[in-house]
Amino acid sequence: MAINAFAAKAAGARLEPFSYEPGPLGPLDVEVAVTHCGICHSDPAMIDNEWHSSSYPVVPGHEIIGTVAAKGERVTGLEIGQRAGIGWQCSSCGHCEYCRTAREHLCAQEVDTIIGHFGGFADRVRAKAEFVVPIPDTLASAEAAPLLCAGNTVFTPMLRHGVNGTMRAAVVGIGGLGHVALQFLSKIGCEVTAISSTHSKDAEARGFGATDFIATKGTDELKKAADRFDFIISTVSASLPWNDYIAALRPQGTLVVVGVPDADLQISAFGIIGREKMVAGGRAGSPWDIRRMLDFAARNQVKAMIEKYPMSKVNDALDRLRSGHARYRVVLEA
Repeated sequence: MAINAFAAKAAGARLEPFSYEPGPLGPLDVEVAVTHCGICHSDPAMIDNEWHSSSYPVVPGHEIIGTVAAKGERVTGLEIGQRAGIGWQCSSCGHCEYCRTAREHLCAQEVDTIIGHFGGFADRVRAKAEFVVPIPDTLASAEAAPLLCAGNTVFTPMLRHGVNGTMRAAVVGIGGLGHVALQFLSKIGCEVTAISSTHSKDAEARGFGATDFIATKGTDELKKAADRFDFIISTVSASLPWNDYIAALRPQGTLVVVGVPDADLQISAFGIIGREKMVAGGRAGSPWDIRRMLDFAARNQVKAMIEKYPMSKVNDALDRLRSGHARYRVVLEA
């Protein structure tokens, strides 16, 4: 049976109805009937071929929640009708050292849900069973959908770098990723500072759990924060004065970059060597990381602030995201 979707058929094109035949369901495959799909900034990036990895038609959507509609004969742990989600990845080789140690996102043969694969702007989508993650009962589908990528992207580095409640942390950028990162860090127990260009989002950031706010445009507030933070996560796509952020780290502190800057990082070696500071990359983690993130979110009432659109209005929803005015994630509903 054909899957009905919305696809861009050329770089920068408006999405239009598109149908494809998925072929036989493999023994380890799961087909999910989509009820909700968040729109991530990676989706317009793929539509526009910003990363030079798009092949058309592109069906975006990798913050997917729905119900299990069909499963292969060897699939266990998922039942027909069960609510489940799919994030950035949908498959991997299954046998390399990374796959065998719950680090499938590092597999050289990983398959990303919207790169060389049709994503969740559709009535159904398929993935390998291990990449289809149950959704906790206490999480509403619309508010949980962005957690499958945005939440996973910011929470996984917190796991990797041992963030705990004794730490002082900062989030750079109060947007689709940043507003979720503030909630996670606050619920972990950190003293959390929000960092943005101006104080315009000060009140909202405090509502997400920030206890302090730094504005960087036309102020010396960042320089005054030298030696203050154990962990800083940058969620923005702009180039920053990276050495000022490194200076804001305490000895052995970590700056994690999860946003994709528009230019290469320029960093002073002396800034990281003398006091053993670290600059690290962060990304959406493995299915196991997603499970841990969803469990934490369910227990601590972490949820995305969203705007909802019907799937049929997908181009309006994309326009809203591109405008920069969405607060803070856009979610499509079937």
